[in-house]
Amino acid sequence: MLIRPETAEDVSAIRALTKMAFAKVAYSSGTEAEIIATLRAADALSLSLVAEDAGTILGHVAFSPVRLDGRDEGWVGLGPISVRPDRQGQGLGGALIRTGLKQLQQLGAQGCVLLGDPAYYGRFGFRAVDGLFYEDAPAEYFLALAFDGQMPAGQVDFHEAFAVGPDTQV
Repeated sequence: MLIRPETAEDVSAIRALTKMAFAKVAYSSGTEAEIIATLRAADALSLSLVAEDAGTILGHVAFSPVRLDGRDEGWVGLGPISVRPDRQGQGLGGALIRTGLKQLQQLGAQGCVLLGDPAYYGRFGFRAVDGLFYEDAPAEYFLALAFDGQMPAGQVDFHEAFAVGPDTQV
C-alpha cells in the first residue's frame, strides 16, 4: 500500500470512495464528499492524502485550516477521513492519520483538531481540552493534538465548507 498526496486524477475516485464510506454511517451528514470538493475548490486543503494499492484508492484523509477565536494560529482540522467499507478495520485509516500528522508537523502546523470518537482518536494522542471548544459539539468528542505541546484555548471554527448542505454540488 502506498500513501501519497492526491492528484487531479484522483478527484472522482475520492468522491465515490467518500460517498461509499459514509453511506451507512448513522452520524453522517451525507455531505462529506461535498465538503471535500468545496475545500478543494476553495484551495483550502492543507493536506489531502490517499491510500492506494495496485492503482485502486482504498482510503482518503483531508486536513484543512481552522481558526482559533477568529485567527489563523497554524492549526488544522482532520476530516473527513474515508476508507472503503471492505477494507475498514485493517489499519488504513490509522496509517493515513499518522502519515498526515507527520507531514503536517514537517510543514510547520501547530496542531490538529477533530470531532470524533475519543476511544479511537486517543491512540494518536488526541484528547479533549478544557478551554478549547467547537460550538454545538459535545466537549468529550471535540479533540485536539498540539504538535509542540502548546495547547491553545478558545473557540475553533472549521472552514465554511463544513456548512455545505446535502444538495450542494461542486
